[in-house]
Amino acid sequence: MQDVESSDPCSLPCPVETTVGVIGGKWKPVLLFHLVSGAKRYSELQRLVPDASDRMLTRSLRELETDKLVNRTVFAEVPVRVEYTLTNDGETLFPILEAMSAWGQRRVDRDTDAKKSATTAA
Repeated sequence: MQDVESSDPCSLPCPVETTVGVIGGKWKPVLLFHLVSGAKRYSELQRLVPDASDRMLTRSLRELETDKLVNRTVFAEVPVRVEYTLTNDGETLFPILEAMSAWGQRRVDRDTDAKKSATTAA
């Protein structure tokens, strides 16, 4: 008889759990999505993700850098300039981020349509 655990597609290590462990969290996917379009300075990322505190933005970027999804480049200028870019491994996340964006847009559109319908019916 076959062991039930070994037939489980998410037996250790679970690929979905691995992915969520690396890109999960409130801000990491958003930061990655913004970096798809090219290099960004820290201040640009702050403007693009205004709800993230400085602490969480820094922490998320450091974790993405540790996981080798983001490169941090410091330019020897006055004032010092720091840019963040996706690594080759980070760029492989593009289809996932694009799918998340499309799904989110459909949800926003659906919710907007539902609100319009409710307002019209009232």
